[in-house]
Amino acid sequence: MRFLLLIIGLVLPGLLYGQLTEPVFFKSKTHDFGEVVEFGGNVEYEFTFTNLANRPMRILNVQASCGCTTPGWTKESIAASGTGFIKVNFDPKGKPGYFNKTLTVTTDIEKNPIVLTIKGNVVDKKSGGDELKAVLGNLRLKSNSFALGKVFVNKPAIMQEFKIQNAGLEPLTIKRAITPSHITIPAPVTLQAGETGVLNLNYDAKVLNRYGFIADKIELITTDADSVKIISVYATAEEFFPALSAAEITKAPVLIATNYTLDFGRVKSGNRSELQVALHNRGKQSLTIREVQPNCTCVTTSLDKNTLQPGEAGTLKIVLDTKGRAGTQNKSITIYSTDPRNPVQRITISGFIEQ
Repeated sequence: MRFLLLIIGLVLPGLLYGQLTEPVFFKSKTHDFGEVVEFGGNVEYEFTFTNLANRPMRILNVQASCGCTTPGWTKESIAASGTGFIKVNFDPKGKPGYFNKTLTVTTDIEKNPIVLTIKGNVVDKKSGGDELKAVLGNLRLKSNSFALGKVFVNKPAIMQEFKIQNAGLEPLTIKRAITPSHITIPAPVTLQAGETGVLNLNYDAKVLNRYGFIADKIELITTDADSVKIISVYATAEEFFPALSAAEITKAPVLIATNYTLDFGRVKSGNRSELQVALHNRGKQSLTIREVQPNCTCVTTSLDKNTLQPGEAGTLKIVLDTKGRAGTQNKSITIYSTDPRNPVQRITISGFIEQ
């Protein structure tokens, strides 16, 4: 009996460690380019990773979600504890506005693919620098869309400054701002002719109480002839989790999907295709699924339960509406949960729609 307990004591921690450690470790799976000049040429970023397995590995394929994104990667075998890279090249030409693209990485060592994300905001101007090229009446800004990046629903509100200029010959006043409840812009703000100033935007994700990509419109009411100016505000709302100790990690909830890549095959346009994925809580504490967000209005989702107890599983139903669509389809679904190690997970769905 003592011998059996000794074996369990030696083997069990290793098993738990193996479940909680990713064989392919990326320091970061998301890169935000920030503002990208549309005609300033391609931008590039290199994700690096470490092979934490005890055997060599290879990257089998990297699939981009958009033709505007070109991947490259380490082609040779990567030894245990060795490092590799996945390089992504993004072409912003003809794609103004906010973008969020994914790279799906398949290896010979992990059952489920790894999803990397690049994002940013393509601004419509032909040169970089601090030029204010967006023209809204007499008001000039760097862009008529504000990309805030990541905001946290459980942290204090953030404030960002945006440079503005009065390009008119008379004083210009921003009398008030019409905004949703989680955004405030102090007003009035008055600029003399030719004067440059700042517009302060406060964003409180706690008031928002939503997760995922958030797009808002705000209206600036001004004293010039074009008195209503519409600006887009983009943010990605997530939950902030502090670093955990090793003991806390072993007790934390762990969200695992049975499959992170789904293929609905070939379907006729106009039909609805339905898929299901089981979501498991493999941790030791209750897990809450905060939100499930598809990246396309053609995809709808539903959960049979939002809270999973330790060892419990739930079902995520995914419905793709193919009406008005044709050809190869690649969509993603982002799941926001209280898994502190992987609070944001993505499931990709693909297939072909026939006319």
